[in-house]
Amino acid sequence: MTGRGGGPRSRRAFRRAERRLVGGVDSPVRSFRAVGGTPVFFARGRGAQLWDLDGRRYVDLVGSWGAAILGHAPSPVVRAVREAAGRGLSFGAPTELEHELAERIAAAVPGVQRIRFVTSGTEAVMSAVRAARGFTSRAKVVKFAGGYHGHSDGLLARAGSGVATAAIADSAGVPASIVADTIVLPYNDLDAATERFARDGASIAAVVVEPVAANMNLVPPLPGFLSGIGRLAADAGALVIADEVITGFRLRRGAVAPEYGLRPDLLTFGKVIGGGMPVGAYGGRRDVMETVAPLGPVYQAGTLAGSPVAMAAGAATLDALTPAVYRRLDRTSAEIARSWTERAGAAGVDDLQLARVGSLLGVAFAEGSPRTYEAALAVDRRRYARFFHAMLAEGVYLPPSPLETTFVSAAIGPQETETLDRAAARSFRSLGGSR
Repeated sequence: MTGRGGGPRSRRAFRRAERRLVGGVDSPVRSFRAVGGTPVFFARGRGAQLWDLDGRRYVDLVGSWGAAILGHAPSPVVRAVREAAGRGLSFGAPTELEHELAERIAAAVPGVQRIRFVTSGTEAVMSAVRAARGFTSRAKVVKFAGGYHGHSDGLLARAGSGVATAAIADSAGVPASIVADTIVLPYNDLDAATERFARDGASIAAVVVEPVAANMNLVPPLPGFLSGIGRLAADAGALVIADEVITGFRLRRGAVAPEYGLRPDLLTFGKVIGGGMPVGAYGGRRDVMETVAPLGPVYQAGTLAGSPVAMAAGAATLDALTPAVYRRLDRTSAEIARSWTERAGAAGVDDLQLARVGSLLGVAFAEGSPRTYEAALAVDRRRYARFFHAMLAEGVYLPPSPLETTFVSAAIGPQETETLDRAAARSFRSLGGSR
């Protein structure tokens, strides 16, 4: 495979798309602006592989940004979707499928005493913040630099991934008055959080945090950081919202926050719980959640919330995520990390920083592993772009941004790991030693 980005048919499709879609895409990171070249347009996926419009095949390490944890078109999920769709796509009314998926989530996350389904991760976090403000009668919300919690106005302050990729500190169209109640603190800096809570704790409604920051490359929490945040919030009477849109049901069955010593009052989910269909959810303590309409004064609604097709896909996905599947995900991810580290070393690439948390892999080129947003912004983006295109030419689809994380699916088997190993060896050799 040659060229930068998609082949002839992808390039033609992109030119057509630019005439009608904003930037030719429906989400900024898909545009390839962070890595250069033309976006690849995909025609189909099966298991761990994708085929583009030109018939080229790729091992997929994006996986619909984490949603395709079982790979593409897994039979149990496709079957569940077909059966649900055959009965009707949407009713705008209750179905038993909502309760069935809710029960699966609650069984895996004991802190979810009540839950509400929505249609995206953005909507889930936005709604959780509203519920926290309604419950506490406070306005301020703490978030951490580089944490991306969707594109709702109040949380688009020093967000990671797509915003940072485009070198936009915040977003145009967000009034200063909206973000005035957003307090942005450095991730992994408990001292800064302690100082801020001492000053403003009585006015803080909630802290929203990714247990593992996965939108500024991949930055695990330092020991004691999340538990310390929990203590600060509890002492101030503020709530903790664990944004597990990425990590929920990916790193383990349920939420990962408790493994780091954080006991959230509210949690948000997405991606995996929909099996690839548009879905989000927020839930947690009964007393907090029952401030939401129709039981309480916090209003939130959605016509397509609890879509029967999405609920069926989510239930089938969670049913397939057995302990054996999680063990396989961990083994495969560890093998990829080991292979790439060895191949980089053999090629003299001494600036590769490879972080791994379960089936999440962070690939960065820097002097040291990023532990803060500022460090993530300082990675060598041009070098990542070269690596991205070298791997793409070898038939591996990586995130088209140096600030995104890589997702391993359960469909990756020996054939794919061989491809990944061979592709990494050639790509690192073409990259050469550090600049």
